[in-house]
Amino acid sequence: MADTAILRDGLRFGEGPRRGPDGRLFYSDFYDHEVHALDLGTGEDDAVCAVPGQPSGLGWLPDGRLLVVSMTDRRVLRLEDDGLVEHADLGGVATFHANDMLVDPHGRAYVGNFGFDLHAAIAADGEAPLLDPAWVAPGAALALVEPDGTVAVAAEDLKFPNGTVLLPGRGGEPGGLLVAETLAFRLTRFDVAEDGSLSGRRVWAELREHLVAPDGIALDPGGGVWVAPALQPFAFLVEEGGHVTRKVETSQTCFAVAVVDGSLVCCTAPTSQPDVVAGERLGKLEVLDL
Repeated sequence: MADTAILRDGLRFGEGPRRGPDGRLFYSDFYDHEVHALDLGTGEDDAVCAVPGQPSGLGWLPDGRLLVVSMTDRRVLRLEDDGLVEHADLGGVATFHANDMLVDPHGRAYVGNFGFDLHAAIAADGEAPLLDPAWVAPGAALALVEPDGTVAVAAEDLKFPNGTVLLPGRGGEPGGLLVAETLAFRLTRFDVAEDGSLSGRRVWAELREHLVAPDGIALDPGGGVWVAPALQPFAFLVEEGGHVTRKVETSQTCFAVAVVDGSLVCCTAPTSQPDVVAGERLGKLEVLDL
């Protein structure tokens, strides 16, 4: 029995859950090519915008405008009153599909990318080669997008940079940037300078022993980081050093997490392979009161 309750089903593949400025839960559905906003009180679910290039990571500029990652054309889009416009072209940094994104309080966006065609690799050889510690994933760069849309490389040679959070620090300042390296089975921490540049790279948590290939991540208000493992029907609460302090069972594999109004929200699906989930409505939003 899952620990979670089904908040919404009938998705194709949900990703990028975030609490929006208006309090609603925003999320992307890859293969419906839409961003949605769900009112957790009423259950009303609205389509916010259509993204032909497949939406993923979400965030907001300081003035409240929505930013959306468009995966297959490797762009960040911005939602204006008259629709979506290009905010940034990631083609010079991303070497395959763009994916998750964090937008900081200054409006800077950190955007990961696959680095290679993961779905084709799994279709050809299955997941087993990816689990072999001797196998090393191709490196990919983490992009830094300035509020004006200027793009630079924030960090190089990450192994499928995915979910990203700002760790709490002193005096309201960030304590560091945490990036999920999915195919390295670890969470990696960086120091963040005033201009948004990253330095001081080090491992925050090794997760291979738990078979956790970290996908989406989210801060827990009580401390630690919630991790979606991408290979298992669970969400894990992890502390620095890799210690797992809580394990929440979901009804199917968990690919993304968010903490919204005291609840853990999980995006789940039977697999991430497009040939399975793109044509069916097997994805779910699952929830647990923390």
